[in-house]
This record gives sequence, C-alpha cells and structure tokens, in this order.
Amino acid sequence: MHNSKTFNRFLDEHHERFLRELADFIAIPSVAAQKRGIQEMADLLTERFRKLGAAVHQYPLPDGGSPVVYAEIGSGPRTLLIYNHYDVQPEEPRDLWHSGPFELARRDGKLIGRGVADNKGTLLARIQAVEGWMATQGELPLKIKWVVEGEEEISSVHLEEWVKAHREMLSADGILWEGGGYDEAGRIVMAAGCKGIAYFELHAQGPNHDLHSSLAPIVPNPAWRLVWALSTLKNPQDEITIDGYNDHVRPLTEEEIRLIDALPFEAEVFKANVGLDEFLNNMDARSANRRLFEIPTITICGLDSGYQDEGSKTVLPARASAKLDFRLVPDLTPDLVEELLRNHLDARGFSDIEIVRLGGEKPAKSRLDSKLHQAAIAASQDTWNKIPIMYPWFAGSGPMYPLSVMLNIPVLSAGATWHPQARAHAPNENILERDYFDDMRFTASLLAHFGQE
Repeated sequence: MHNSKTFNRFLDEHHERFLRELADFIAIPSVAAQKRGIQEMADLLTERFRKLGAAVHQYPLPDGGSPVVYAEIGSGPRTLLIYNHYDVQPEEPRDLWHSGPFELARRDGKLIGRGVADNKGTLLARIQAVEGWMATQGELPLKIKWVVEGEEEISSVHLEEWVKAHREMLSADGILWEGGGYDEAGRIVMAAGCKGIAYFELHAQGPNHDLHSSLAPIVPNPAWRLVWALSTLKNPQDEITIDGYNDHVRPLTEEEIRLIDALPFEAEVFKANVGLDEFLNNMDARSANRRLFEIPTITICGLDSGYQDEGSKTVLPARASAKLDFRLVPDLTPDLVEELLRNHLDARGFSDIEIVRLGGEKPAKSRLDSKLHQAAIAASQDTWNKIPIMYPWFAGSGPMYPLSVMLNIPVLSAGATWHPQARAHAPNENILERDYFDDMRFTASLLAHFGQE
C-alpha cells in the first residue's frame, strides 16, 4: 500500500501549481464539434505526459479527426487502461456564463470553466496523481496505458476503427473510465456501463431562398414540414412511435430490474436542483428511476429555421433543421436506428427530409465483480470512508463498447469530480476544488489496491 500522508503533503505543496496547470488546460477551447483548438490541446497534453515521464504518441485519425493521445508509464503484474477525452462541448450560450468560459474561475469553493467537469478536470487530476505517486512512493505498482481522445463530444466517430487497429497494444486487466462522483445525498456512485447514442441532423428544404411570408398560401414551408415529421416520432405521452423501434429493445432481466430498483434516488432533491415541480407525466420516483436506466430516448437537442433574433420579421424560411440524439439500450445500434428512422419517415411521406448522421456509439455493459471493482470499492473507503453505489450502467453515453466490450476488459467509471450541480454541457460548468484533489487521492488509492498481486 502507499503512504497517504506523504502523498497528501505533496498535494498540499503543489496545490497552486496543479490549479495553474488546470487553468492552462481550460484555456484551450478544444471544441471538437467546431474543430477549434484540437491540435493545440493534443500538443499540450502530449507535453504534459512527457513531463510525467511517460512514453507518448499522437495517432492522427482519418478525415481530419482529432488525434488520439496514447501514453504508457510504469510496470507491474497488472495493467490499467485509463480512458479520458480532451475535447469539450461548445460554450454557447456565452451570455449565461458568469466568467469567461475558457478562463478557470475560483469562486465559492468551485472551479468553473468549460470542460472542467467533462472531462479535463478528471484527466489532469489523474496525471497529477501519478506524478504525486512517483514523487512520494517511488515506482508505480502497475503499468498504466492512457487513451485520451478528442472526439468524445461528437460520439467518438473514429475511435472504434482505431481500437480495432491497435487491439494488442491496448490489452489490459481493467479500464478506469472518465467520470465518477456522488449523488444528491453525497453517496459515491460508480458505473460499469453506459447507454449507446446515435446523433442525427434532419434537414427540410423549401424554396431556394427566404421569401416574403405572404407567399405562404402557395409555397411549402420547410419549418412546418420538419415539425410535422418530428411529431411522428413520439406521441403526447412521450412514447417513441418509430415503426419497429421498440421491437428491438431487449427486456431487462429480473436481476437487472432488482439492481435498478435497489438504487437510491433523491427524487425531490433532483427536481429542486433542476427547477421541476414534477417528473414527466407526473411519474413517481420509482418509475422515474427505472425509466432513466431502462428505456431508449429521442431528444430534440436543437431546432433552427427562419428568423430568431429580436423583434419580428415576416419571412417564409428556405430551410429548417433539427438535431436529435437517441440514447440506446440493447439491442439498438446506431446503424439500426438510422435505418428505422429513414423507413419510418419514408412511409409517412417524408422522403424529402434529409438525415445526416453525426455519430454513434453502441451500448456497453461490464461485470460488477472484477478486480478493478474491488479496488475501487477499497479506494472509496480509503478516500471517503464510504461504500460506493454501483450502477449497472449510466444513463449517459460514451465509447465504452470498443474499449471494453470489443476487447473484453472490465470497465468502471469512478472518481470524485462529478456532482449533482456540475452543469456539464451548460454554462458555468464546475467542479468543487476539494473534489479535484480528492480525485487524486482516490486515484492513488485505486492504483495501490489494483496493483496488488
């Protein structure tokens, strides 16, 4: 085991330097969706791994994709693969930020900036934890392989093919995934899987340019076409109505239902945090908790057409578009969802609606009793004196399938930085400063336990 006193003393001594490094990471607007700051961020990360003493290499991806940064360090009886990503969500709407989105702010015990929660905070905290280990404990008790990609926020569009090409290099005994934190009641939560995702844009085209709205009696309006098409995907009870969609949803096993129903859920605190008086369809807490894990979703993430600025403009728009994400459960896949969506729209006379696929990931599930899980439970007790709540999978998505399922490696999302009001993907994204350093303590303890023979 490691000497936690000397490790903690090192964290205290380097507290401000570590935060300055985090500020440098946040300062780069590595927005994959807009191809901003990607190479600059990959280069900064590569240099930080070199400073750590790791062997590091950038792997370019096709079609101008964000490079994968791969690093190795240490040796021992076991190998831990650590997954993180260095890309972030767009910062819009900028006017809702209380400080610059790419300037790390320290306020009321919080660290605020785009990507600090998802996922640069956890990424750098793990690197700094390894630095602290080697400075105070000596050699690492295991080998670490880092896979850090720059396309997670756009559905990791190239990662699966990259993994297939580097199977042997990526062999490991466990995968420590991004994320991990605690729920509304302060309970530590970890997850051994995630839903899949398929992300699409729908486009409707009308006239070749915007027209005076007086022509509406004789000119098709693409905004109405798109609204009518979207309305066929769900009914007023929020049930998905795509032809054949639910036929491919694998029913939960009795054991899975038991695990989900046993998970604690602070329903009233959740509703208060997000400003709701009731859940969708006024469902009760147990139903809400089960639906969160068991059902697939279709979410309209954005709509755009015509004039949206201040005041009025009488215009018949030439084009309308919508962004949709589909959260997938077994046995739905991105390919299948695209086929079902196309067939459904065509059957209702909407063959003119263009579908553009922006990315997709398959759902993933891992075992809950691996050596990595045992090490994470012990590390949670060391760090917080708490037994973690083990989720069978998160309701969110990520590229677990290629790294865990395809390579048959147990995976666990575990850490300290996710908290119920972190505002990931929203303005004023934040983590707590104390959690940032707890993430380092947890990581060091996990390395110690997982490295034991």
